[in-house]
Amino acid sequence: MGRLDGKVALISGGARGQGAAEALLFAKEGAKVVFGDLLDDEGRQIEAQVAELGGDATYVHLDVTSADDWDAAVQTALDHYGRLDILVNNAGILGRRTGIEDTTSEQWDAVLKVNAKGAFLGTKAAIPALRDAGGGSIVNISSIAGIIADPTGIPAYQASKGAVRLLTKSTALQYAADNIRCNSVHPGLIVTAMSEDVLADPDRRQEFFGSIPLGRLGTVDDIANGVLFLASDESSYVTGSELVIDGGLVAQ
Repeated sequence: MGRLDGKVALISGGARGQGAAEALLFAKEGAKVVFGDLLDDEGRQIEAQVAELGGDATYVHLDVTSADDWDAAVQTALDHYGRLDILVNNAGILGRRTGIEDTTSEQWDAVLKVNAKGAFLGTKAAIPALRDAGGGSIVNISSIAGIIADPTGIPAYQASKGAVRLLTKSTALQYAADNIRCNSVHPGLIVTAMSEDVLADPDRRQEFFGSIPLGRLGTVDDIANGVLFLASDESSYVTGSELVIDGGLVAQ
């Protein structure tokens, strides 16, 4: 038996990287998966890959800054699979690596719109369907940047991930009576397309290796396994919590 047998999940940013790993793992564990992204070609490839592995997944075009797109994605889950049990707010962007003085209002708004507003809109759209299903699990992908600051980090990104962290707790408290749980995941430096600019610099790469107690960078599977736990009934008494997956970096 799979750990998500009988569950229906909706995942944003699922066409590649971390989101694709989550979609593949969820399907492997028995969930029916609806996943969305702006990268339609890549999304359809993941959809086909799930089918080849014997799973059931449906790709939808999803701009997480659009309430209409979110409503359509939730409706797809209901139309195809009859219910919704899990939401993973995974989509996010990094933004330009500039300090506060060099960050434009447009750059700030773009990052907050995707990372923070996107998670809000996804949560708002999914809650009625989760409630109708008798409850469920929302997993928000934040970051260690939502817990600790970095003088070389991206201010807009850090602010957006801090917002996701507290949106998680607010959601958990507001909807506990509906048996809707909400938790956040806080990855450290993970090997994805988003981290390519950091990892391309040999000096910074070595600096990161030296700062991580476990001595390695994280993988998308490291994160997907944590998300799976929070999405499943194994975490039925966990809500409003933070799962840090960073090799021990913020424990220092």
